[in-house]
Amino acid sequence: MPRTATVTRETAETDIEVALAIDGDGESDADTGIGFLDHMLDSFAKHGLFDLDIACDGDLHIDDHHTVEDIAIALGEAFDEALGDRAGIRRFADRRVPLDETVASAVADVSGRPLFRFDGEFSQAAVGGFTSAMAPHFFRSLATNAGLTLHTEIEGENAHHEIEALFKAVARTLDDATRPDERREGTPSTKGQL
Repeated sequence: MPRTATVTRETAETDIEVALAIDGDGESDADTGIGFLDHMLDSFAKHGLFDLDIACDGDLHIDDHHTVEDIAIALGEAFDEALGDRAGIRRFADRRVPLDETVASAVADVSGRPLFRFDGEFSQAAVGGFTSAMAPHFFRSLATNAGLTLHTEIEGENAHHEIEALFKAVARTLDDATRPDERREGTPSTKGQL
């Protein structure tokens, strides 16, 4: 069965539609109102080989917080729905991704138990209209709503590189962790469910 989902989220702060295909070709169409976030979502799709369509009308006259957070919530819900009972997946994965002077790492367990950890500091407070501190908040919201245990870390000298490497590292990790394992039948847990 295709591992796809479409999620809509409408609040007083944002109006969002997300369409996700986990087993995609890396195609993306992101229109969030924040150019740098569009670039990060395109990169996330490209390096995770996810097909991703995201449209968001958010209250950017206030700041970027609600838009970034709510997109991550909707994307997390889409991952959770598309993965279903998670039967046959590899479940665990980790990746380190360099971008020039920067290295980012991500370790994931597609466990159904949300937990997020971030280590590092961003070299600049913002990139374009995107507040750097929203990058870990994006992944916290994604992990919470997708049911992921996700540990991340960055080290670098340029916030653009640091955030982009983080998006790429998480994308590669999720691609690996959600990939079917032909040797496995059923749910990858001694509990029998995730």
